[in-house]
Amino acid sequence: MKRFSNLFLVSLLSGATTLGAYKLLFDNGGYFSNDKKTITTLASDNYTKRVGLSSDVLDFTEAADKTIHSVVHVKNVSYHKVNNPMLEFFYGYKGGQSQEQVGTGSGVIISEDGYIVTNNHVVKDASEIEITLNNRKSYKAKLIGTDSKMDIALLKIDADEKLPYSAFGNSDDVKVGEWVLAVGNPYNLTSTVTAGIVSAKARNLGTDGIQSFIQTDAAVNPGNSGGALVNTRGDLIGINTMITSMTGSYVGYSFAVPSNITRKIIEDIMEFGNVQRGILGVEGGELNSSVSKELGVKQTQGFYINNVRKNTGADKSGLRKGDIIVKIDNQNISTFADLSGYINTKRPNDKVAVSIIRDGDTKIIPVTLSKNEFFSTEFKGMELENISSADKKKFNVDYGVKIKSIKNENLSQYADELTGNIILSIDNVKVNDIESASKLLNSKDERQSVRIEMINKNGEIIRIII
Repeated sequence: MKRFSNLFLVSLLSGATTLGAYKLLFDNGGYFSNDKKTITTLASDNYTKRVGLSSDVLDFTEAADKTIHSVVHVKNVSYHKVNNPMLEFFYGYKGGQSQEQVGTGSGVIISEDGYIVTNNHVVKDASEIEITLNNRKSYKAKLIGTDSKMDIALLKIDADEKLPYSAFGNSDDVKVGEWVLAVGNPYNLTSTVTAGIVSAKARNLGTDGIQSFIQTDAAVNPGNSGGALVNTRGDLIGINTMITSMTGSYVGYSFAVPSNITRKIIEDIMEFGNVQRGILGVEGGELNSSVSKELGVKQTQGFYINNVRKNTGADKSGLRKGDIIVKIDNQNISTFADLSGYINTKRPNDKVAVSIIRDGDTKIIPVTLSKNEFFSTEFKGMELENISSADKKKFNVDYGVKIKSIKNENLSQYADELTGNIILSIDNVKVNDIESASKLLNSKDERQSVRIEMINKNGEIIRIII
């Protein structure tokens, strides 16, 4: 009898264990059940992470529906004269034939009365601009203003109805790993939507203009330029601008101008007719292990000040060479892209709180931003300044820096020939303005020869090595 009782008890425990295991693993909500909504990833006991994969978590329909009707197709028509050398040689025919060129891209409606933001390169040199809405209605657009440095343009259409539009979000709040949608209207196929995550923020691609892209892995192709990058709430957090590719097609990375920078540019164009740029007035570079070791500083993150421009806000506030900028207002500064990206959202005379490390101590210094156009830089005894609107018109250029004066004794005999010339490139790198020139020249040794391409006062291209 005792033996029978023991066998019965063992059988009961085995059945209970089997039933419990089945419930745990295979029943509704169990680990291997068909209706399981989450996967538990066990990296270790201390790093258990539950990752949502159910359709109710990854639902982009609301964000897509809010955005697709505000994204438009942009058609750029330009005319260029094409010369025929045979006709010119044999018949003396001059003037050439006018040839039509068509470019396309995307744009985003940002107000119900028809203001549209797109990329500058989408509408550059346009003679005519046509906008096609997602409902197939087409309108002629007027170019309100552009910012070639940041690759942003503002258009306006006069529609016969109130238009759906995208509201700006705060790009500073975007998190790496956050889901985003890229919405474009390429090839006039009506709006298309792709999804991905934010791969990086404040990405510096070494371009002459903007240094603070949002990088995503959402599929973006050339026709999507000027389209919207939105979060899962449908807020506009960026304008899709470029991809990195050896083939010209999407291969995994795409980049967007952050919405905070875009909004500031648009507001400037609407209020002032041009972009109001504020500058801090410092030159230098970002820190890393090797740079910090060379400079003899402990910090490996931040922006090291190598020079402070005279009469700028930084100079007047007491910033000096050797200071390390680690924060501006509430924005942490680890790289040059962090610094330039935040300053690009500000205007001249805006005040910012600059947190620095000086001699091991942390200080917060208030700085009033200066206006970029008024400042110059010097290299090898040449004082350089930004070109004026009159210079751009006279020399038919939209970039470059002007030689203001010559202080180099070795070049003094050529001072009359060089002063007033427009420098277009240094060591084959295009120079847009004083800011890009300063960054480029700071990477050069004063003893190192550089090759300079410039336009002289007669409009001729000349090249010199100094």
